[in-house]
Amino acid sequence: MWLLIALGGVLVAIIIGSTVAVLTRTSAPAANALATNPALDPGQPLSGRAPDFTLTDQFNRPVSLHSFRGKVVLLAFNDSECTTICPLTTTAMVDAKQMLGAAGSRVQLLGIDANPDATAVRYVRAYSEAHGMLHEWSFLTSALPQLKRVWSAYHVGVAIEHGQIDHTPALFVIDTRGRLARLYLSQLSYAAVPQLGQLLAQEVARLLPGEPRVSSHLSYAHVNGVPPTQSIRVPGAGGGQIALGASRAPRLYLFFASWDQQVMDLRRELEALGSYQQAARARGLPGLTAVDEASLEPTRDSLSNFLATLPTPLPYPVGVDASGRIADGYEVQDEPWLVLTSSSGRILWYYDVSVGGLPTTATIIRQVRAALTRSPKTPSSAAVAADLAGSPAALAALHQQANRVLGNQQALEARIRALRGYPIVVNVWGSWCAPCVAEFGLFGTASAYYGRRVAFLGADIGDSVSDGQSFMQQHPVSYPSYQTSAAQLTSIVPQGLLGTPTTIFINRRGKLVYVHTGQYDTQGTLDSDIATHALRG
Repeated sequence: MWLLIALGGVLVAIIIGSTVAVLTRTSAPAANALATNPALDPGQPLSGRAPDFTLTDQFNRPVSLHSFRGKVVLLAFNDSECTTICPLTTTAMVDAKQMLGAAGSRVQLLGIDANPDATAVRYVRAYSEAHGMLHEWSFLTSALPQLKRVWSAYHVGVAIEHGQIDHTPALFVIDTRGRLARLYLSQLSYAAVPQLGQLLAQEVARLLPGEPRVSSHLSYAHVNGVPPTQSIRVPGAGGGQIALGASRAPRLYLFFASWDQQVMDLRRELEALGSYQQAARARGLPGLTAVDEASLEPTRDSLSNFLATLPTPLPYPVGVDASGRIADGYEVQDEPWLVLTSSSGRILWYYDVSVGGLPTTATIIRQVRAALTRSPKTPSSAAVAADLAGSPAALAALHQQANRVLGNQQALEARIRALRGYPIVVNVWGSWCAPCVAEFGLFGTASAYYGRRVAFLGADIGDSVSDGQSFMQQHPVSYPSYQTSAAQLTSIVPQGLLGTPTTIFINRRGKLVYVHTGQYDTQGTLDSDIATHALRG
């Protein structure tokens, strides 16, 4: 069977045994860099015949897997209305085929719809057109019962959670004889898309006669995002340069791509944001800057062609993120995606437009004002040190280990025992979890204010040590975190975690007194819980 776990809104499959046998991880080019890249799955080798199927493509034609014998098949399970991880996967598939040059003619790109609410042919055609893939691949669908049989045959989990589609982000490589060769699970990292394309191309080349050359020589080392704390300039859609990042004032950003118009009226929404821009100028609110995720645009001209269809130019600048590093650094999880940052580059508020729809101008103004009011400036390291000076030895030891990812669950439990006599606040987080990211600065401020009386600890789940450490360096707090898992944390929270983020309150006697599930939206709410459950618990 395959174990399905939810990470950042995406079902991830971990194969723990089935007729599709898992061997050991194979060596790959630049294996050391690949093994330490949290944004890139090196893949799992598979064996056994790929289950056959006959489904309907975007042209309403029947397509069978067995008809592609003699070619290497890249088979991905994609939500036909996806604006998160699926466009990254399909872009990498196209990149892989292009990297093989003439040998790409011996590669077949296939997609199977993984959206139980959008199974009609028009949906797979719309996705293919929006992403410039209408003639690049076959995107297959069928009646839901037949799709479910194929999902089951490939052990792909598909579920609807809170109205949103979750599915295993599985990409299979099938050899020329119709046998499973390798499984990749796509990660939500924009900058890693070209690396995934190269990885796929090299695996395909290995399976083709003569092992054709791959015309790409990318490193597999982790590509760091460009965070909003960094001041940079990017090309503007209409020419010139657009400033992003830390500045003298807070900023509001909209990340989008032209293919968002498949699932929403993107023209209307971009034009509606002009009303916010006018209000911002009149009321002294942060100005809006849009950023096109050019790394996923189907052609170089996609953005300019789209903007040319607007009746009037947009009243705010549009920058171009050609590498994906900016989207990663601004912790974009979907598109379109609104992000409000402080003058120092701290993320104060975010909003998933794709899920919730574009808020009214009045709502955006209200949210922006609230975020600016309720999110105090991140204290400087000198101010934190002054606030925490004279802390008791046990708490001072925590402050000396600030921003570090330490040991495992056993080490976390030992630390909690050693802190008996002090109230403890444990924040469970993961760098992949957008709500965790959004509230992290609140814990940085609270730990500096209460850190002489309360012990703060972090529990990092779902990250590699390097990924967790990198995140903490960009989101400073005055305490360390421990690497653990949701299952292991049942030793502290016997009823189990309902999700992330979760905040655990333990009193001076070491007794669990309160568990807060979900994101803290305001400093006042977090401070109130600390006062109620930590200092009085």
